[in-house]
Amino acid sequence: MKAPVHLIWSLVRRFDQPQKYKPFVSRCVLQGDLQIGRVREVNVKSGLLATTRKERLEYLDDDEHILSMKIVGGDHRLKNYSSIVTVHPEVIDGRPVTLVIVSFTVDVPEGNTKDETCYFVEALIKCNLKSLADVSEHLAVQDRTEPIERM
Repeated sequence: MKAPVHLIWSLVRRFDQPQKYKPFVSRCVLQGDLQIGRVREVNVKSGLLATTRKERLEYLDDDEHILSMKIVGGDHRLKNYSSIVTVHPEVIDGRPVTLVIVSFTVDVPEGNTKDETCYFVEALIKCNLKSLADVSEHLAVQDRTEPIERM
């Protein structure tokens, strides 16, 4: 992504506001402070075979730029889904860029194959990453190089 690490991290770390860059999230309510173990209730925009999810913040490291979460409830088919997002500074062709890596685990729902499940999850992740790139690059072009205010 063509935006500084600190700017991208300031979006990713906001467990309480995923809608800032995730296009399928319409609303998010965090129960309590932004701390490990807190649960957010996410309303999903229609068309994704779900309307709500409950997600728990498993790990957040501002120094290493790591965020981990797990889906713990809701009306979706992604059982035992958990993910880890890491954000890394890189240099490509002599230019600074930011690499965002998302890894996940999920159970394969009954009636689906492993390939179908991975294709669905990977498509959502790619969409979220594309949106994150668009939002962060737009902010970077506007010279918004200071991190978005933390909680």
